[in-house]
Amino acid sequence: MLKERKDVAERLKWNTSDIFATEQEWETLFANCETRLDFSEFEGKLGDADTLLECFEKLNSLSADLSKLNVYAFMKHDEDTRDSKYAALISRTNSLGMKVALNTAFINPELSNLPTELLQSFARDEKFSDYDYTLRLIIKEKPHVLDKNTEALLSQGAKVFGGYRQVFNMLDNADFPYPTITVDGQKTSISHGTYGVLLRSPDRSLRKKVFKKYYKAYMGLINTITAAYVGNVEKNVFLMRARHFDSTLQEALFGEDVDVKVYENLLESVNKSLPLLHRYFADRKKLMGYKELHMYDLHTPLVENAEIKVSYDEAFEIVKKGLAPLGAEYAELLQRAHDEGWIDVEETKGKRSGAYSISIWGLAHPYVLLNYQPTTSDVFTIAHELGHAMHSYFSECNQPQEKSGYRIFVAEVASTVNEILLIKHLLANTDDQKLKKYLLSYYLDTLKSTLFRQTQFAEFEYIAHDMAEKDIPLTKDALCEKYFELNKKYYGDAVISDDEIAYEWARIPHFYRAFYVYKYATGIISAVSIAERILKEGEPAVADYFKFLSSGGSDSPVELLKLAGVDLTKTDAFDSCMESFKSALEEFERL
Repeated sequence: MLKERKDVAERLKWNTSDIFATEQEWETLFANCETRLDFSEFEGKLGDADTLLECFEKLNSLSADLSKLNVYAFMKHDEDTRDSKYAALISRTNSLGMKVALNTAFINPELSNLPTELLQSFARDEKFSDYDYTLRLIIKEKPHVLDKNTEALLSQGAKVFGGYRQVFNMLDNADFPYPTITVDGQKTSISHGTYGVLLRSPDRSLRKKVFKKYYKAYMGLINTITAAYVGNVEKNVFLMRARHFDSTLQEALFGEDVDVKVYENLLESVNKSLPLLHRYFADRKKLMGYKELHMYDLHTPLVENAEIKVSYDEAFEIVKKGLAPLGAEYAELLQRAHDEGWIDVEETKGKRSGAYSISIWGLAHPYVLLNYQPTTSDVFTIAHELGHAMHSYFSECNQPQEKSGYRIFVAEVASTVNEILLIKHLLANTDDQKLKKYLLSYYLDTLKSTLFRQTQFAEFEYIAHDMAEKDIPLTKDALCEKYFELNKKYYGDAVISDDEIAYEWARIPHFYRAFYVYKYATGIISAVSIAERILKEGEPAVADYFKFLSSGGSDSPVELLKLAGVDLTKTDAFDSCMESFKSALEEFERL
């Protein structure tokens, strides 16, 4: 029976009074923000340094207060989603944010029209030190910014351009013909969620039926899904050409200030290391005792969950010991998070599920939401979310507001570093052979899913967009053929690529955000490289890692990773990650 929130000990709840002591304080700040929405005094005058600086500072101040309003409402809503009061507060802050966006929409186009030399002089001016990276990005974007009328026209097309994703979402959810199957005498719908659960079943005949029925549903929708996906790709090609980019890949990575070389290195390095993945699948086939290993056999755990069944406080101590290589300051911050109301721990009635970290620039600390259960997975969740929290903490303590927010490209690095350090600690400090095998299997499966599988997706996107750029027709048969060839290449001879897997591309929602999935792979490559270096080199590597944690969004994410010793424009980090995979695989084979 789940508790009500009022029955949970205060020390296990986050302390939102650090944001607002009362809801009247929230209302007072909201009312104040409503009086600060007018930016018309700056329009047409941004070529003057003092006016531009005043505009930037007014917008930053307003944005900070809006973030404070929104985060508080968001957190209070997640404490008990049954209470509609805080949903209303979220709606009010969102409406306010839309007004700010509308009233400041002139800023970037106006700055883009200023002479490059003037923008460069602003960026060099000490009083613009908080905004120098923002100004450098505006200069970099100038060749791809169109005339005012064309930009206005393209901005009006945003909903149209996003329509293909909406079509897929409706097909994949509202109109998806969910098949059914009988499990333990009960008729069960194969939803997107239950599909993954059922593929972990020890019953092989059940897995096979689930796999074939699920993909048969996509095969029935393939013509419409192909039309939606091809439309999305062709939209990307249109925008690439309109904005004078050399490729759709270049345009997509340009938005996060990432060099195309990073993507190319990822594909090249992973393809070079595929024999390691093939070896992993050969081991899986041998351990499972199958003459043939099929696609529906790849999700069943090789080692049943070896649970670390401990209380939250005990789990927190395990995490602290695992993260000890990060030093005393990090350990002290972890303890503060535990003791000072940064973390909301227990699952309660109406509370949002899952886990996340959230922060507000200018506040003394971030927050973490958990729904802790005494499982191994939840111990790792503590480490993961505290990685996010500490990344935010160090960035916001060391960067001005304009530079404090880190990009999605590096968002999972700190959280994954924590997980890897914890795995290594547990492996080095347990005599439980089952737990060791479980942890190694967990690590290998993580790399298989996050590194290799996401790179396979990334390579498919690259092929599809390259075909469209060369005006090669994208038909359902062509897309399925390309995907099937990739699947055979990635999974190797130990795995039979069942015919149905040719349609897997048709069920991936991330493909409607072109060239997004590669960031999962580069994120884990960066994290593994950083963690391995910390464990080998100690303090020098930790010091470099703290520079990265403290850098926020002060430069290109690729440049910021170099602070931690990771240069994704070269192959060293990729090689380090593959060596870590190989080492874990060899240890797993020995056990």
